[in-house]
Amino acid sequence: MGAFLKKLIDLGVLPIRTRSSRGYRPHLSILFRYEMQHVFGIDTTPHEDSHTLLITHAHSDHYGRSAMLSPKSIASEKTAKALEIIYGRRFVGTTFKVEDCVDVDGVTIRTHPTGHTIGATAFSWENEVGTHILATGDVKDASHLPRCDVLITEANYGDPYDPQCRFADDLGALKDAIKENVAFGAYSFGKAQRAVKLLRSLGYRDEIEMDHRSLELTRELMEHVEPLADLGENGKMSIVPPWDLHRLPNHLDKFVLTGRDCSHQRIKISDHLDFNGLMKMVHDCNPEVTIIYHPPGDRPAKLAQYLNENGFTAIPIDAITNVMIH
Repeated sequence: MGAFLKKLIDLGVLPIRTRSSRGYRPHLSILFRYEMQHVFGIDTTPHEDSHTLLITHAHSDHYGRSAMLSPKSIASEKTAKALEIIYGRRFVGTTFKVEDCVDVDGVTIRTHPTGHTIGATAFSWENEVGTHILATGDVKDASHLPRCDVLITEANYGDPYDPQCRFADDLGALKDAIKENVAFGAYSFGKAQRAVKLLRSLGYRDEIEMDHRSLELTRELMEHVEPLADLGENGKMSIVPPWDLHRLPNHLDKFVLTGRDCSHQRIKISDHLDFNGLMKMVHDCNPEVTIIYHPPGDRPAKLAQYLNENGFTAIPIDAITNVMIH
């Protein structure tokens, strides 16, 4: 960690993990502009040292549920709307349209789409020594991400030795599955809206039935996707969370849209970059240091090791030992 830390300090960046009596808080914070002690928390829960809480998207494992209650939080308009629908509480922070800039105490934060969910955003900014920092959250489309000096990113499919981490979305299988009496398993926020978008792009124009939460999110966050309806008894096309597929009538042909193994028939549709996509993203962003902060488990360490063996400098979150205690 010493060599990595020295390189980051030379770049004017200090990654910090925060501890409380319950252990580490989620993810990490970035300390920069030492004279002013700016601390940007990235997909973490509020604490008093954070000047700003950057919420990349509204999935629960990125901790917007608690951050949305803090006036220090920053999220896209659609991420904020999704959080309000999912959790039934008002977002009290600052919102923006993706690709707009946000000013925080004289620091200009640029925002970039990542294609992971509707409203999902990467954040970039420059510190006082000219270092460009980019925090991505989860990424499906890296084509809008800028080059940077410090990249803070994910490794959901970051295991170079797992064949399941290398794939392409199987749109052909999805097209072949479009017929009467079919149901797709897709998470209510993110995958369900992507499923609707893909079905419409593949030419399906009839009514799509959805569970109530998926339907509310889709109608609030998307345009030009009707006709949609609540679940009925005789729907020709349905979208529900994967764990609710068994509740639907047995005559339906059922598929789960996922990049992972599952108990139902699977169509490989993911909202993340696969391993090859992650490597291309790092290559294109061309950072001096990459910090891999998500998800829990061993994939950040495996991706960091692979990057270090292939000409990049990378560190996983579990190797970060700078700690603030609360």
